Amino acid sequence: MSLISKDAAIDEIVASCNGDLRGAVRALLLINEHLEAELAKLYAAAADHSLAERGNNVLH
Repeated sequence: MSLISKDAAIDEIVASCNGDLRGAVRALLLINEHLEAELAKLYAAAADHSLAERGNNVLH
């Protein structure tokens, strides 16, 4: 993503919060928390799948 498109994205986010910078940051933090939770679930699912593929002999 280029600097211009990043700036445009920032402008769009701030505009969607009616120019409220604090609101824009709050919204981004909430979205980030949601994405981190989804990523943690994906990592857990991948780890479970990996263990299931190894069978009962996980230590070897």
